[in-house]
Amino acid sequence: QVQLVESGGGLVQPGGSLRLSCAASGFTLDDYSIGWFRQAPGKEREGVSCIRSSDGSTYYADSVKGRFTISRDNAKHTVYLQMNSLKPEDTAVYYCEADQACIPSTKSVWGQGTQVTVSS
Repeated sequence: QVQLVESGGGLVQPGGSLRLSCAASGFTLDDYSIGWFRQAPGKEREGVSCIRSSDGSTYYADSVKGRFTISRDNAKHTVYLQMNSLKPEDTAVYYCEADQACIPSTKSVWGQGTQVTVSS
């Protein structure tokens, strides 16, 4: 079965850090561009960051630039999202997604999500 599995979410105080991980099951994650998305209660899902498989290019939403870093470890077949200087507005369910070029489509593979809560 083809699926993605996120981990690393949790409760953190404002200004804290978390590292999310995205691992693949049933396919080789290295061949895909991987995006991170998030959805807060009552809001639409939004793109946070993406890393392309072709050249390693990375992309970030303006709201997270300078605070979040996406990376991949092909030896471990895992993509990470390092989140620093977290703010309450970063609270959301975070999903990873696999596609061909950082462009989600009907063929994308999605994870089940991991909750990130930033609160004092």
